[in-house]
Amino acid sequence: MTKQRAVASATPTPALLRQQVYLRLREAIEAGTFAPGARLPPSREHARVLGVARNTVLWAAERPQAEGYLVARVGDGTYVAERSAPVQGKARGGGVAAQQLLSQRGRLIAETGLRWNPPNVPPLPFRIGQPALDDFPFALWQRLERQTTVAQRVACAGYHDPAGHPPLRAAIAQWLLVSRGIRCDAAQLLITAGSQQALDLIARLLLDVGDEVLVEDPGYPGIRASLLGHGALVRPVPVDDEGVCIAHAAARWPRARLAVVTPTHQFPLGVRMSLARRSALLDWARVQRAWVVEDDYDGEFQYGPQRIPALCSMAHDARVLYVGSFSKSLGAGLRLGFVVLPEVLVEPFTRARAMSDRHSPGAAQDVLARFIADGHLLRHLRRMRELYRARQASMIHSLARATHSAITLSPSLQGMHLAFESDARVRDTELAERAAQVGVQLAPISRYCIEAKRNGWLFGYAGYSEAALGTAARALGRQLG
Repeated sequence: MTKQRAVASATPTPALLRQQVYLRLREAIEAGTFAPGARLPPSREHARVLGVARNTVLWAAERPQAEGYLVARVGDGTYVAERSAPVQGKARGGGVAAQQLLSQRGRLIAETGLRWNPPNVPPLPFRIGQPALDDFPFALWQRLERQTTVAQRVACAGYHDPAGHPPLRAAIAQWLLVSRGIRCDAAQLLITAGSQQALDLIARLLLDVGDEVLVEDPGYPGIRASLLGHGALVRPVPVDDEGVCIAHAAARWPRARLAVVTPTHQFPLGVRMSLARRSALLDWARVQRAWVVEDDYDGEFQYGPQRIPALCSMAHDARVLYVGSFSKSLGAGLRLGFVVLPEVLVEPFTRARAMSDRHSPGAAQDVLARFIADGHLLRHLRRMRELYRARQASMIHSLARATHSAITLSPSLQGMHLAFESDARVRDTELAERAAQVGVQLAPISRYCIEAKRNGWLFGYAGYSEAALGTAARALGRQLG
Protein backbone atom coordinates (compact mmCIF):
# COMPACT_ATOMS: atom_id res chain seq x y z
CA MET A 1 0.00 0.00 0.00
CA THR A 2 1.37 3.42 -0.91
CA LYS A 3 1.82 6.15 1.66
CA GLN A 4 -0.99 8.19 0.10
CA ARG A 5 -3.42 5.27 0.31
CA ALA A 6 -2.41 4.58 3.90
CA VAL A 7 -3.19 8.17 4.86
CA ALA A 8 -6.49 8.14 2.97
CA SER A 9 -7.60 4.87 4.54
CA ALA A 10 -6.95 6.06 8.10
CA THR A 11 -10.16 6.70 9.99
CA PRO A 12 -10.33 10.38 10.93
CA THR A 13 -11.55 11.46 14.33
CA PRO A 14 -15.06 13.00 14.47
CA ALA A 15 -13.55 16.45 15.01
CA LEU A 16 -11.19 16.06 12.05
CA LEU A 17 -14.00 14.71 9.85
CA ARG A 18 -16.20 17.71 10.68
CA GLN A 19 -13.31 19.99 9.86
CA GLN A 20 -12.74 18.29 6.51
CA VAL A 21 -16.41 18.61 5.53
CA TYR A 22 -16.38 22.26 6.56
CA LEU A 23 -13.28 23.00 4.46
CA ARG A 24 -14.74 21.22 1.41
CA LEU A 25 -17.91 23.28 1.74
CA ARG A 26 -15.91 26.50 2.01
CA GLU A 27 -13.82 25.55 -1.02
CA ALA A 28 -16.98 24.89 -3.03
CA ILE A 29 -18.37 28.32 -2.12
CA GLU A 30 -15.11 30.14 -2.90
CA ALA A 31 -14.61 28.25 -6.18
CA GLY A 32 -18.14 29.13 -7.30
CA THR A 33 -19.48 25.57 -7.23
CA PHE A 34 -22.11 26.97 -4.87
CA ALA A 35 -22.74 30.42 -6.35
CA PRO A 36 -24.08 33.39 -4.35
CA GLY A 37 -27.80 32.84 -3.78
CA ALA A 38 -27.60 29.08 -4.42
CA ARG A 39 -29.47 26.75 -2.08
CA LEU A 40 -27.45 24.04 -0.38
CA PRO A 41 -28.65 20.42 -0.58
CA PRO A 42 -30.72 19.26 2.39
CA SER A 43 -28.49 18.05 5.21
CA ARG A 44 -29.64 14.43 5.00
CA GLU A 45 -28.98 14.27 1.27
CA HIS A 46 -25.65 16.04 1.66
CA ALA A 47 -24.61 13.58 4.39
CA ARG A 48 -25.60 10.58 2.28
CA VAL A 49 -23.56 11.80 -0.69
CA LEU A 50 -20.50 12.41 1.50
CA GLY A 51 -20.94 9.20 3.46
CA VAL A 52 -20.96 10.94 6.85
CA ALA A 53 -23.41 11.44 9.68
CA ARG A 54 -25.98 14.21 9.34
CA ASN A 55 -24.69 15.91 12.48
CA THR A 56 -21.30 16.22 10.79
CA VAL A 57 -22.86 18.15 7.91
CA LEU A 58 -24.92 20.32 10.26
CA TRP A 59 -21.77 21.24 12.23
CA ALA A 60 -19.84 21.95 9.03
CA ALA A 61 -22.56 24.33 7.84
CA GLU A 62 -22.69 26.27 11.10
CA ARG A 63 -19.18 27.69 10.76
CA PRO A 64 -19.58 29.31 7.33
CA GLN A 65 -22.94 30.61 8.49
CA ALA A 66 -21.27 32.33 11.44
CA GLU A 67 -18.59 33.65 9.08
CA GLY A 68 -21.19 35.19 6.75
CA TYR A 69 -20.89 32.72 3.87
CA LEU A 70 -24.28 31.10 4.42
CA VAL A 71 -27.73 32.36 5.38
CA ALA A 72 -30.28 30.03 6.98
CA ARG A 73 -33.91 30.76 6.16
CA VAL A 74 -36.36 29.20 8.58
CA GLY A 75 -38.47 26.60 6.82
CA ASP A 76 -36.73 27.19 3.49
CA GLY A 77 -33.18 25.87 3.79
CA THR A 78 -29.66 27.30 3.72
CA TYR A 79 -28.38 29.59 0.97
CA VAL A 80 -25.03 30.98 -0.05
CA ALA A 81 -24.93 34.62 1.03
CA GLU A 82 -24.93 37.23 -1.71
CA ARG A 83 -22.05 39.06 -0.03
CA SER A 84 -19.76 36.04 -0.23
CA ALA A 85 -18.60 37.11 -3.71
CA PRO A 86 -16.19 39.87 -2.53
CA VAL A 87 -14.61 37.47 -0.04
CA GLN A 88 -14.24 34.94 -2.82
CA GLY A 89 -12.45 37.53 -4.92
CA LYS A 90 -9.96 38.28 -2.16
CA ALA A 91 -9.15 34.61 -1.71
CA ARG A 92 -8.29 33.93 -5.36
CA GLY A 93 -4.92 33.92 -7.02
CA GLY A 94 -2.02 33.79 -4.60
CA GLY A 95 -4.40 33.39 -1.66
CA VAL A 96 -5.69 30.04 -2.94
CA ALA A 97 -2.16 28.84 -3.66
CA ALA A 98 -1.06 29.79 -0.15
CA GLN A 99 -4.05 28.07 1.44
CA GLN A 100 -3.16 24.82 -0.32
CA LEU A 101 0.20 24.88 1.47
CA LEU A 102 -1.24 25.50 4.93
CA SER A 103 -2.41 23.05 7.54
CA GLN A 104 -6.12 22.86 8.25
CA ARG A 105 -5.63 24.99 11.35
CA GLY A 106 -3.50 27.43 9.37
CA ARG A 107 -6.20 27.73 6.73
CA LEU A 108 -8.78 28.50 9.39
CA ILE A 109 -6.65 31.33 10.72
CA ALA A 110 -5.83 32.69 7.25
CA GLU A 111 -9.43 32.54 6.06
CA THR A 112 -10.96 34.18 9.08
CA GLY A 113 -8.38 36.91 8.68
CA LEU A 114 -10.24 37.94 5.55
CA ARG A 115 -13.11 39.01 7.78
CA TRP A 116 -11.08 41.29 9.99
CA ASN A 117 -8.70 43.73 8.37
CA PRO A 118 -7.74 46.35 10.95
CA PRO A 119 -6.75 49.62 9.26
CA ASN A 120 -3.07 50.49 9.06
CA VAL A 121 -3.35 53.81 7.23
CA PRO A 122 -3.37 57.31 8.75
CA PRO A 123 -6.73 57.95 10.45
CA LEU A 124 -9.34 60.32 9.09
CA PRO A 125 -12.16 61.92 11.07
CA PHE A 126 -14.46 60.14 12.30
CA ARG A 127 -12.45 56.92 12.56
CA ILE A 128 -13.10 55.18 15.86
CA GLY A 129 -10.55 54.05 18.43
CA GLN A 130 -8.09 56.85 17.71
CA PRO A 131 -6.76 58.64 20.84
CA ALA A 132 -5.34 62.16 20.90
CA LEU A 133 -1.74 61.12 20.26
CA ASP A 134 -0.66 64.74 19.72
CA ASP A 135 -1.47 65.36 23.38
CA PHE A 136 0.57 62.46 24.72
CA PRO A 137 3.33 63.63 27.15
CA PHE A 138 6.24 62.46 24.98
CA ALA A 139 8.76 64.71 26.76
CA LEU A 140 7.81 63.17 30.12
CA TRP A 141 8.07 59.65 28.70
CA GLN A 142 11.51 60.42 27.28
CA ARG A 143 12.63 61.82 30.64
CA LEU A 144 11.60 58.59 32.33
CA GLU A 145 13.58 56.67 29.72
CA ARG A 146 16.68 58.79 30.41
CA GLN A 147 16.33 58.18 34.14
CA THR A 148 16.75 54.45 33.63
CA THR A 149 19.91 53.33 35.38
CA VAL A 150 22.61 51.25 33.71
CA ALA A 151 21.68 48.30 35.89
CA GLN A 152 18.04 48.60 34.81
CA ARG A 153 19.02 48.82 31.15
CA VAL A 154 21.15 45.69 31.44
CA ALA A 155 18.31 43.84 33.13
CA CYS A 156 15.79 45.01 30.53
CA ALA A 157 18.05 43.84 27.69
CA GLY A 158 17.85 40.19 28.74
CA TYR A 159 15.08 37.63 28.98
CA HIS A 160 12.19 38.36 31.35
CA ASP A 161 9.39 36.63 33.13
CA PRO A 162 6.85 35.73 30.38
CA ALA A 163 4.08 36.89 32.72
CA GLY A 164 5.51 40.40 32.65
CA HIS A 165 7.81 42.84 34.46
CA PRO A 166 6.98 42.46 38.19
CA PRO A 167 6.91 46.23 38.91
CA LEU A 168 4.51 46.73 35.98
CA ARG A 169 2.21 43.97 37.17
CA ALA A 170 2.18 45.51 40.64
CA ALA A 171 1.50 49.00 39.27
CA ILE A 172 -1.39 47.77 37.11
CA ALA A 173 -2.92 45.85 40.03
CA GLN A 174 -2.90 49.02 42.13
CA TRP A 175 -4.26 51.06 39.23
CA LEU A 176 -7.14 48.62 38.66
CA LEU A 177 -8.16 48.86 42.30
CA VAL A 178 -8.29 52.66 42.17
CA SER A 179 -9.77 53.13 38.70
CA ARG A 180 -11.98 50.08 38.10
CA GLY A 181 -12.64 48.66 41.58
CA ILE A 182 -10.92 45.36 40.77
CA ARG A 183 -9.23 43.63 43.68
CA CYS A 184 -6.53 41.36 42.34
CA ASP A 185 -3.01 40.33 43.22
CA ALA A 186 -0.14 41.32 40.94
CA ALA A 187 0.50 37.60 40.44
CA GLN A 188 -2.88 37.30 38.67
CA LEU A 189 -1.79 39.69 35.89
CA LEU A 190 -0.33 38.52 32.59
CA ILE A 191 1.19 41.22 30.39
CA THR A 192 0.33 40.81 26.69
CA ALA A 193 0.96 42.57 23.39
CA GLY A 194 -2.43 44.26 23.50
CA SER A 195 -5.93 42.88 24.01
CA GLN A 196 -5.95 40.85 20.80
CA GLN A 197 -3.15 38.61 22.06
CA ALA A 198 -5.01 38.19 25.34
CA LEU A 199 -8.10 37.04 23.43
CA ASP A 200 -5.97 34.68 21.34
CA LEU A 201 -4.49 33.08 24.46
CA ILE A 202 -7.94 32.68 26.00
CA ALA A 203 -9.26 30.94 22.89
CA ARG A 204 -6.21 28.68 22.66
CA LEU A 205 -6.27 27.55 26.26
CA LEU A 206 -9.95 27.45 27.18
CA LEU A 207 -11.67 26.29 23.97
CA ASP A 208 -11.66 23.18 21.81
CA VAL A 209 -12.68 22.96 18.16
CA GLY A 210 -16.46 23.04 17.98
CA ASP A 211 -17.02 24.76 21.33
CA GLU A 212 -19.75 27.39 21.36
CA VAL A 213 -18.93 30.97 22.36
CA LEU A 214 -21.43 33.77 22.97
CA VAL A 215 -20.57 37.11 21.36
CA GLU A 216 -22.45 40.39 21.24
CA ASP A 217 -24.37 41.11 18.05
CA PRO A 218 -23.38 43.67 16.87
CA GLY A 219 -19.89 43.30 18.26
CA TYR A 220 -16.17 43.63 17.60
CA PRO A 221 -15.06 41.62 14.51
CA GLY A 222 -11.55 41.10 15.89
CA ILE A 223 -13.04 38.95 18.64
CA ARG A 224 -15.01 36.86 16.16
CA ALA A 225 -11.99 36.42 13.88
CA SER A 226 -9.85 35.10 16.73
CA LEU A 227 -12.52 32.67 17.89
CA LEU A 228 -13.25 31.37 14.39
CA GLY A 229 -9.56 30.93 13.76
CA HIS A 230 -9.41 28.54 16.70
CA GLY A 231 -12.34 26.49 15.43
CA ALA A 232 -14.94 27.82 17.87
CA LEU A 233 -18.59 28.23 16.92
CA VAL A 234 -19.53 31.89 17.30
CA ARG A 235 -23.06 32.32 18.65
CA PRO A 236 -24.59 35.80 18.22
CA VAL A 237 -26.47 37.32 21.15
CA PRO A 238 -28.66 40.40 20.66
CA VAL A 239 -27.97 43.62 22.53
CA ASP A 240 -30.67 45.92 23.90
CA ASP A 241 -30.69 48.99 26.14
CA GLU A 242 -29.49 46.91 29.12
CA GLY A 243 -26.66 45.19 27.28
CA VAL A 244 -26.26 41.62 26.11
CA CYS A 245 -29.45 39.52 26.38
CA ILE A 246 -28.00 36.61 28.36
CA ALA A 247 -31.37 34.93 29.08
CA HIS A 248 -32.03 34.75 25.36
CA ALA A 249 -28.55 33.33 24.79
CA ALA A 250 -28.85 30.73 27.55
CA ALA A 251 -32.08 29.42 26.07
CA ARG A 252 -30.86 29.37 22.47
CA TRP A 253 -27.27 28.20 23.04
CA PRO A 254 -27.33 25.98 26.16
CA ARG A 255 -23.96 24.38 25.37
CA ALA A 256 -21.95 27.62 25.25
CA ARG A 257 -18.71 27.47 27.23
CA LEU A 258 -17.61 31.09 27.10
CA ALA A 259 -19.03 34.59 26.60
CA VAL A 260 -17.15 37.70 25.47
CA VAL A 261 -18.75 40.98 26.52
CA THR A 262 -18.05 44.73 26.69
CA PRO A 263 -20.20 45.67 29.71
CA THR A 264 -18.95 49.17 30.53
CA HIS A 265 -19.35 50.63 27.04
CA GLN A 266 -20.78 48.06 24.64
CA PHE A 267 -18.98 47.98 21.34
CA PRO A 268 -20.20 49.39 19.03
CA LEU A 269 -23.56 50.67 20.35
CA GLY A 270 -22.22 52.25 23.55
CA VAL A 271 -24.88 50.97 25.98
CA ARG A 272 -24.01 50.16 29.59
CA MET A 273 -24.85 46.70 30.89
CA SER A 274 -27.39 46.99 33.72
CA LEU A 275 -26.77 45.57 37.17
CA ALA A 276 -29.53 43.00 36.69
CA ARG A 277 -28.00 41.86 33.40
CA ARG A 278 -24.52 41.67 34.96
CA SER A 279 -25.82 39.51 37.79
CA ALA A 280 -27.62 37.25 35.32
CA LEU A 281 -24.44 36.86 33.29
CA LEU A 282 -22.40 35.89 36.34
CA ASP A 283 -25.12 33.45 37.43
CA TRP A 284 -25.06 31.89 33.96
CA ALA A 285 -21.29 31.42 34.15
CA ARG A 286 -21.52 29.86 37.62
CA VAL A 287 -24.32 27.43 36.74
CA GLN A 288 -22.84 26.43 33.36
CA ARG A 289 -19.25 26.35 34.64
CA ALA A 290 -18.53 28.68 31.74
CA TRP A 291 -16.11 31.58 31.38
CA VAL A 292 -16.84 35.27 30.89
CA VAL A 293 -14.30 37.48 29.13
CA GLU A 294 -14.69 41.17 29.97
CA ASP A 295 -13.17 43.34 27.26
CA ASP A 296 -12.78 46.76 28.90
CA TYR A 297 -11.43 48.42 25.76
CA ASP A 298 -12.09 52.06 26.75
CA GLY A 299 -13.25 51.86 30.36
CA GLU A 300 -10.82 54.62 31.42
CA PHE A 301 -12.89 57.24 29.64
CA GLN A 302 -15.90 57.95 31.82
CA TYR A 303 -16.95 61.57 32.13
CA GLY A 304 -19.67 61.59 34.77
CA PRO A 305 -19.32 61.87 38.57
CA GLN A 306 -20.31 58.22 39.01
CA ARG A 307 -17.88 55.69 37.56
CA ILE A 308 -19.17 52.38 36.23
CA PRO A 309 -17.30 49.56 37.99
CA ALA A 310 -15.88 46.67 36.03
CA LEU A 311 -17.87 43.44 35.84
CA CYS A 312 -14.78 41.74 37.27
CA SER A 313 -15.15 43.79 40.46
CA MET A 314 -18.44 42.07 41.36
CA ALA A 315 -18.46 39.03 43.63
CA HIS A 316 -18.11 35.83 41.64
CA ASP A 317 -16.37 32.46 41.79
CA ALA A 318 -13.42 33.38 39.56
CA ARG A 319 -15.23 32.85 36.25
CA VAL A 320 -14.39 36.28 34.79
CA LEU A 321 -11.23 37.07 32.83
CA TYR A 322 -10.63 40.81 32.57
CA VAL A 323 -8.85 42.05 29.42
CA GLY A 324 -7.36 45.55 29.34
CA SER A 325 -5.10 47.50 27.03
CA PHE A 326 -3.14 50.76 26.90
CA SER A 327 -3.88 51.21 23.19
CA LYS A 328 -6.69 53.69 23.79
CA SER A 329 -5.12 55.51 26.74
CA LEU A 330 -1.49 55.78 25.61
CA GLY A 331 -1.43 54.67 21.97
CA ALA A 332 -1.59 51.41 20.04
CA GLY A 333 2.11 51.59 19.14
CA LEU A 334 3.08 50.80 22.72
CA ARG A 335 1.73 47.24 22.19
CA LEU A 336 1.10 46.55 25.85
CA GLY A 337 -2.03 45.11 27.39
CA PHE A 338 -2.91 42.62 30.09
CA VAL A 339 -5.37 40.04 31.30
CA VAL A 340 -6.42 39.43 34.92
CA LEU A 341 -6.68 35.68 35.42
CA PRO A 342 -7.99 33.39 38.13
CA GLU A 343 -4.97 32.13 40.06
CA VAL A 344 -5.34 28.60 38.76
CA LEU A 345 -4.92 29.78 35.15
CA VAL A 346 -1.85 31.97 35.59
CA GLU A 347 0.78 29.26 35.14
CA PRO A 348 -0.65 27.65 31.96
CA PHE A 349 -1.30 31.06 30.40
CA THR A 350 2.23 32.16 31.21
CA ARG A 351 3.70 29.07 29.56
CA ALA A 352 1.54 29.60 26.48
CA ARG A 353 2.65 33.24 26.29
CA ALA A 354 6.29 32.11 26.43
CA MET A 355 5.71 29.76 23.49
CA SER A 356 4.45 32.51 21.20
CA ASP A 357 6.77 35.50 21.75
CA ARG A 358 8.49 34.89 25.13
CA HIS A 359 7.65 38.29 26.65
CA SER A 360 6.94 41.95 25.93
CA PRO A 361 9.87 44.39 25.54
CA GLY A 362 11.49 44.93 28.91
CA ALA A 363 12.38 48.61 28.48
CA ALA A 364 8.82 49.62 27.57
CA GLN A 365 7.42 47.67 30.52
CA ASP A 366 9.88 49.33 32.90
CA VAL A 367 9.04 52.87 31.78
CA LEU A 368 5.30 52.18 31.84
CA ALA A 369 5.58 50.81 35.38
CA ARG A 370 7.13 54.08 36.58
CA PHE A 371 4.69 56.13 34.48
CA ILE A 372 1.80 54.50 36.36
CA ALA A 373 3.38 54.33 39.82
CA ASP A 374 4.41 58.00 39.79
CA GLY A 375 0.85 59.14 39.02
CA HIS A 376 1.48 60.26 35.44
CA LEU A 377 -1.16 57.95 33.97
CA LEU A 378 -3.78 59.33 36.33
CA ARG A 379 -2.96 62.93 35.39
CA HIS A 380 -2.82 62.15 31.66
CA LEU A 381 -6.22 60.45 31.70
CA ARG A 382 -7.73 63.31 33.67
CA ARG A 383 -6.63 65.72 30.94
CA MET A 384 -7.86 63.40 28.18
CA ARG A 385 -11.29 63.06 29.77
CA GLU A 386 -11.72 66.83 29.75
CA LEU A 387 -10.45 67.08 26.19
CA TYR A 388 -12.58 64.23 24.85
CA ARG A 389 -15.73 65.47 26.49
CA ALA A 390 -15.23 68.88 24.86
CA ARG A 391 -14.57 67.26 21.49
CA GLN A 392 -17.67 65.12 21.82
CA ALA A 393 -19.83 68.18 22.40
CA SER A 394 -18.21 69.98 19.48
CA MET A 395 -18.81 67.04 17.14
CA ILE A 396 -22.47 66.75 18.15
CA HIS A 397 -23.00 70.43 17.44
CA SER A 398 -21.10 70.39 14.13
CA LEU A 399 -22.93 67.34 12.76
CA ALA A 400 -26.39 68.63 13.70
CA ARG A 401 -25.64 71.97 12.04
CA ALA A 402 -23.97 70.57 8.91
CA THR A 403 -26.66 67.92 8.29
CA HIS A 404 -29.62 70.17 9.17
CA SER A 405 -30.34 67.88 12.17
CA ALA A 406 -30.50 64.76 9.98
CA ILE A 407 -27.72 63.37 12.18
CA THR A 408 -28.38 64.35 15.78
CA LEU A 409 -26.20 62.46 18.21
CA SER A 410 -27.01 61.92 21.88
CA PRO A 411 -24.17 62.77 24.29
CA SER A 412 -22.57 59.97 26.28
CA LEU A 413 -20.77 59.91 29.62
CA GLN A 414 -18.27 57.31 28.46
CA GLY A 415 -16.19 56.17 25.51
CA MET A 416 -14.42 57.65 22.50
CA HIS A 417 -17.14 57.36 19.88
CA LEU A 418 -20.89 57.77 19.46
CA ALA A 419 -23.27 55.52 17.58
CA PHE A 420 -26.08 56.83 15.39
CA GLU A 421 -28.72 54.37 14.23
CA SER A 422 -31.02 55.17 11.32
CA ASP A 423 -33.64 53.47 9.23
CA ALA A 424 -32.66 51.64 6.07
CA ARG A 425 -33.64 54.44 3.66
CA VAL A 426 -29.95 55.29 3.48
CA ARG A 427 -27.76 52.18 3.56
CA ASP A 428 -24.94 52.75 5.99
CA THR A 429 -22.34 51.12 3.73
CA GLU A 430 -23.25 53.37 0.80
CA LEU A 431 -22.91 56.59 2.80
CA ALA A 432 -19.62 55.34 4.29
CA GLU A 433 -18.25 54.79 0.78
CA ARG A 434 -19.29 58.27 -0.34
CA ALA A 435 -17.86 59.80 2.82
CA ALA A 436 -14.50 58.12 2.24
CA GLN A 437 -14.22 59.88 -1.12
CA VAL A 438 -14.26 63.26 0.65
CA GLY A 439 -11.85 62.34 3.45
CA VAL A 440 -14.33 61.21 6.11
CA GLN A 441 -14.02 57.78 7.69
CA LEU A 442 -17.34 56.34 8.87
CA ALA A 443 -17.78 52.83 10.27
CA PRO A 444 -21.14 51.30 9.20
CA ILE A 445 -22.87 49.55 12.09
CA SER A 446 -24.11 46.79 9.77
CA ARG A 447 -20.55 45.56 9.31
CA TYR A 448 -20.41 44.65 12.99
CA CYS A 449 -23.58 42.54 12.82
CA ILE A 450 -24.06 38.79 12.43
CA GLU A 451 -27.82 38.35 12.63
CA ALA A 452 -28.81 41.77 13.96
CA LYS A 453 -30.51 44.08 11.48
CA ARG A 454 -29.03 47.43 12.46
CA ASN A 455 -28.18 50.35 10.22
CA GLY A 456 -26.17 53.43 11.10
CA TRP A 457 -22.67 54.76 11.70
CA LEU A 458 -20.02 55.24 14.36
CA PHE A 459 -18.47 58.65 14.93
CA GLY A 460 -15.08 58.76 16.61
CA TYR A 461 -14.08 62.10 18.11
CA ALA A 462 -11.24 61.57 20.60
CA GLY A 463 -8.29 61.86 18.24
CA TYR A 464 -9.36 64.88 16.20
CA SER A 465 -9.32 68.62 16.86
CA GLU A 466 -12.57 70.55 16.96
CA ALA A 467 -11.59 72.21 13.69
CA ALA A 468 -11.03 68.84 12.00
CA LEU A 469 -14.34 67.54 13.33
CA GLY A 470 -16.16 70.60 11.98
CA THR A 471 -14.57 70.24 8.54
CA ALA A 472 -15.50 66.55 8.41
CA ALA A 473 -19.07 67.33 9.48
CA ARG A 474 -19.48 69.82 6.66
CA ALA A 475 -18.05 67.37 4.12
CA LEU A 476 -20.45 64.70 5.31
CA GLY A 477 -23.36 67.12 5.24
CA ARG A 478 -22.74 67.77 1.53
CA GLN A 479 -22.97 64.02 0.89
CA LEU A 480 -26.39 63.96 2.51
CA GLY A 481 -27.66 66.95 0.61
